[in-house]
Amino acid sequence: MTAPRPPRGLSDTARAYVLNAPAMIVIGLLVAYPIAYSFWLSLHRYNLKLPALERFVWFQNYVSLVTDPVFLNSLWVTVMFVVVVLGLTVLLGTTLALVLNETFLGRGVLRSLVLLPWAMPGVVNGLMWRTIFDAKTGALNGLLLQLGLIDSYQAWLTSPTGAFLITAFAQVWNTLPFTVIILLAGLSTIPSEQYDVAKVDRAGVVQRFTQVTLPWLLHPLLIVLILETMNAFRAFDTIYVLTGGGPGDATNVIAVLNVRTVLTYTDFGLGSAYSWVITIVTLVISIGYISTLYQRGRIDV
Repeated sequence: MTAPRPPRGLSDTARAYVLNAPAMIVIGLLVAYPIAYSFWLSLHRYNLKLPALERFVWFQNYVSLVTDPVFLNSLWVTVMFVVVVLGLTVLLGTTLALVLNETFLGRGVLRSLVLLPWAMPGVVNGLMWRTIFDAKTGALNGLLLQLGLIDSYQAWLTSPTGAFLITAFAQVWNTLPFTVIILLAGLSTIPSEQYDVAKVDRAGVVQRFTQVTLPWLLHPLLIVLILETMNAFRAFDTIYVLTGGGPGDATNVIAVLNVRTVLTYTDFGLGSAYSWVITIVTLVISIGYISTLYQRGRIDV
């Protein structure tokens, strides 16, 4: 079945709108309507367990979040989680990209292996790390015990600090390949002549990195910051499977609190407000990053 031809005599702009209209309608139905409906729900007191109390409450759900200590604590945990994940991702991603950009035997195999964590779903990632750090049968405990580094099996996930760092590391491990790919693409665009000139000027390794490599990686790094910040702020599946938000509230990020509010307490009004808080925060952060990108220069894609 062929698409209908647009009427003759239309301008190029009008033809573009006519040809893209079916796709835009589908996108509007599949994306715009659910987003608008979730915002409409966030303005209501809407709990499936209490249908008789359903009513329009304007922004009362959002106001209640500001005074809710559970939400404020969850917001603090989320911010700390994003900072740790983002720092480790940028540091490890830059290091791996620089190593994989060099020429050595087996580089192609190593590049392929680096992609494996990215292909693993978040739920499977959480189950894998929970098995590794299990207090009774965990592979890490068995390895450390055989090496004589510990005297008995340790319950790694029962410590608030340990659980927080393990969940952050699991998130980094799952999303790190994407950062490596972006930075490798940026490194491939650097002209080799610039390194030759730097060597002639007797620039050391650190100077070549700061004066040549880093300026060329600025835009790829900022793109990584945008996407990885959004991913870390919305992280749910790995954390939920690995710790369930515990112990206590150590890993109770906003996404976990949001899902618990909707599925456990069936409070769709407050849950929608949580979702919009995540959306607004990630949008503000993204706008900040994008503003920095445009101030630094033009992005060539």
